[in-house]
Amino acid sequence: MDRLDVITMGRSSVDLYGAQIGGRLEDMASFNKYIGGSPTNTAAGAARLGLKPGLITAVGDEHMGRFITETLQAEGVDTKGVKIDPHRLTALVILGIRDQTQFPLIFYRENCADMGLTEADVDPAYIASAGAFVASGTHLSHPRVEAATLKAVRLARENRARTALDLDYRPNLWGVAGHGDGESRFVESQRVTAKLQSTLHWFDVIVGTAEEFAIAGGTTDTVAALRNVRTVTAATLVLKRGPMGATAYTGDIPDDLDDGISGPGFPVEVFNVLGAGDGFMGGLLRGWLRDEDWRTSLTYANACGALAVSRHGCTPAYPSWAELTAFLDRGVRIPAVRHDDELEQIHWATNRRVDWPTLRVFAFDHRSQLEDLAESVGADPARIGPFKSLCLQAVQNVAQGRHGYGLLCDARLGRDALYAAAGEGLWIGRPVEKPGTKPVQFEPDLVPDLGSALNEWPVEHTAKCLCFVSESDTAKDRGTQIERVAHLAAACRNNGLDFLLEVIPSPSGPADADVIAVAMEEFYAAGIFPDWWKLPPLTSEADWQKASAVIERHDPNCRGIVVLGLDAPQDALEASFAVAAKNPAVKGFAVGRTIFRDAAERWLAGTIDDAAAIADMSDRYARLCALWDNARANEECAP
Repeated sequence: MDRLDVITMGRSSVDLYGAQIGGRLEDMASFNKYIGGSPTNTAAGAARLGLKPGLITAVGDEHMGRFITETLQAEGVDTKGVKIDPHRLTALVILGIRDQTQFPLIFYRENCADMGLTEADVDPAYIASAGAFVASGTHLSHPRVEAATLKAVRLARENRARTALDLDYRPNLWGVAGHGDGESRFVESQRVTAKLQSTLHWFDVIVGTAEEFAIAGGTTDTVAALRNVRTVTAATLVLKRGPMGATAYTGDIPDDLDDGISGPGFPVEVFNVLGAGDGFMGGLLRGWLRDEDWRTSLTYANACGALAVSRHGCTPAYPSWAELTAFLDRGVRIPAVRHDDELEQIHWATNRRVDWPTLRVFAFDHRSQLEDLAESVGADPARIGPFKSLCLQAVQNVAQGRHGYGLLCDARLGRDALYAAAGEGLWIGRPVEKPGTKPVQFEPDLVPDLGSALNEWPVEHTAKCLCFVSESDTAKDRGTQIERVAHLAAACRNNGLDFLLEVIPSPSGPADADVIAVAMEEFYAAGIFPDWWKLPPLTSEADWQKASAVIERHDPNCRGIVVLGLDAPQDALEASFAVAAKNPAVKGFAVGRTIFRDAAERWLAGTIDDAAAIADMSDRYARLCALWDNARANEECAP
């Protein structure tokens, strides 16, 4: 079994966050979907900081449960401990942001999956695989899940693993507040206090807010509460103090709370406090489990909490290690961190869910070319859609479920193929430009409200925009094109979509590396940061270096470049692949007409059937994939 840094245990849910800010939950009209639940958030936050976490929880055997497990896996969280419960549903939480102090939420957890965990669901070998174990206070609220949690912590201690408790007090979940009081953070309860105090001796570290230590200590006097907790445990007590940072107490509790070991707070604007404590815990774990001193660990934790309160959602707000270190190095520049463009770019680019180190793309997003081809052979244009479904089958034949394959397909002519590709593990690109336009114009179904149109796209889709550029472009035309692409890039980012920018010198022909590099510089200067670049086959290593140097200067976290085909014959593509593969910024190719042109002409003319068309395209696509893989392998083997 793989060695883990830490296992967290407890509740998991799907959080449905109101997209509208500043209103009542009753009036919110749309919601964003994220993973949630304190230990689930903490595990994801820890993974983003470079730890190897696992999670013990349970989800339903349904769509929301699969969403949680797939998201966790994409975040780098081990899910061997996630039970799939065929009888219970995944928990849901509906929540919103009313203002900087009010965050209404409703827990839908009646007999939910994670509350069905039993001692039998705790695998001793899994616990033994981790160097630390973190429990959640919520899972001490019911005898069944309490027994499972205590079994896990006992096993962890037997294995000499570190143990921690996130008090995570939610009165509603202990049955001492009503369904409408999900936002409540403190309701006095002797029963809850007694239950918590009976378990605190199991832990090396206990983390909570003043309200959470109040319930654990049985008094709202924070110093007295901490001292009451100290009577039953020798654990390091970590008190979260909001904008004042956090303080750790390793021994006797002082009269003045400031006399513990403190980490600094960060002066950021509070946008959303929900989930901030879980982000804090992820940062604390990064320091504690890497044997940093308490001040350093608390600094990490406070910074993670500060970034979390500045953004929408819980797990999506948490930083990567690269982002955290950048934030600590440069400090708070804009208190409303979500408006700090430099930091937000690092956040976006270092927290992408799926990595694509190699990308082999069959591009059949062509519209005008296929319409012209259909007209030339006298075919009904309605046949173009079914042909694109054959193209998808060719992709599937070659990919065979393996990672690193994909397609470019449009929704106007290829809707059925585009929709059928969902959930297949393929990279999916989708064009937005109106074919042949310069300055670029967008497809009619995307205007005038580009952002709302992209809101309908699945988040696994990548928006692709082709822009023609040349030295003779007027300043006005360049400005218009850049303005439109900037609008598109912002719409993609706001809707959580990757963005691929294709740059082709016009008129198309031999690629001019200088023209391309200048155009790339202009896009970056306008604040446009594509996730991908799609560039024509440049003719020399020096030309590729010009393009990759632009990316390295402006966005070293860019996903990379894919090479387009321009209807080149296979031998020409083989030569271009050999040159491109020498540059590590080039991740693969996106080629279309070289693969489908002959099959499309014959199939539309009725001279070959479906099977023949699929076989022809599968063979051509497979050969291009082999050419790229060989070119890359040869380069990696070169001395």
